Amino acid sequence: MQVQGFSAAAVAAGIRYPNRLDLGLIFSQVPAVTAGAFTTNAVKAAPLQLDMERLRSGLAQAVVVNSGNANACTGAAGMATARAVSALAADALTLEESLIQVASTGVIGQSMPLEPFSRSMAPLVGRLSPQGFTELARAMMTTDTYPKIASTRMLIDGVEVSVLGVAKGSGMIMPDMATMLCFVVTDACIDFPTLDHLVKSGVEQTFNRITVDGDTSTNDMVLVMANGLAGHALIDARTPEALHQFGAALHKVFRELALMIVADGEGATKMVTIRVTGAENEQQAVAAARTIANSALVKTAFFGEDANWGRIIAALGRSKCAFDPDRVAISFDSVLLVANGQAVGGDAEAAATAVMQQQQFTVTVQLQRGRAEAEVYTCDLSFDYVKINADYRS
Repeated sequence: MQVQGFSAAAVAAGIRYPNRLDLGLIFSQVPAVTAGAFTTNAVKAAPLQLDMERLRSGLAQAVVVNSGNANACTGAAGMATARAVSALAADALTLEESLIQVASTGVIGQSMPLEPFSRSMAPLVGRLSPQGFTELARAMMTTDTYPKIASTRMLIDGVEVSVLGVAKGSGMIMPDMATMLCFVVTDACIDFPTLDHLVKSGVEQTFNRITVDGDTSTNDMVLVMANGLAGHALIDARTPEALHQFGAALHKVFRELALMIVADGEGATKMVTIRVTGAENEQQAVAAARTIANSALVKTAFFGEDANWGRIIAALGRSKCAFDPDRVAISFDSVLLVANGQAVGGDAEAAATAVMQQQQFTVTVQLQRGRAEAEVYTCDLSFDYVKINADYRS
């Protein structure tokens, strides 16, 4: 899908590996209203520090992204490199440097060479194309096994509006947020406060509800750029119908990308939704679901297709969520395995084991304490996860 006024490109710059797409660019024909969400990790990579400073203006026109090197924990030299990369892009695009956002992903703690960027920026700009987003998604990949792209269209005031997003992420995934990058472009016309609210609330309900391994990275970011070229009336707090339409579309793209990240978890063979219902409030429901989803014992049981519900209720018990163990019910899809804190029986366990042989399934934990509920999305923990992360820097 194409989005009016946006183009993208990627090249093999040789930042870490030869002959591999590793440098990408997004460009808008006009400055775009831009909102973002960034990692809450106290250690933030140089690009994020630069982007957060620049994004106070609410405007951007281009994003430069690389894989192979995170440019994190690299001190003053890393910040100088991030600024130099943005200057190269600004010169090549004839833009104000303040309108350039920079993103990096890869190995932490290694100095970022500038030469691949200076050698490759002109060819990168020369490859810009409305069809370039698939190449861009590939250039962002590290341990991902496939490029992650999602899109949708809607009518606002009778005008077609497009939303397209690309993301990367496979491991070191845990809110808030994860070792992930996500860039969404749209030709919608929207003001910054409204877009900023939609981005932050959307991230909370999607990217902040996924976990692969419980680790939070230094480089996580989500950027949404809206250039307004669709030409409809401005979306803001005074246009509730259009606001709802656009918000739903943005949430759809966020959610699709978030679920792709979980499904592509390093070494994952299964994607599992942990659904907690009947909690006192949403915060407790999220805490309970996240604790279960992050449990290494629960995740290895998923991999082994072992309906070991004791691991689930044990994780629930340390989640600080209020509940009565004697009222808990646990189901695998539609199979009730535990009722009132007790096993239902052997037939139910066999049926639950059959559910676990699927690539996707849902574990529902009913607390019977209140009316709040929440979902967190996770994956199993396999042998390959250890192999991938044991060899990551080699």
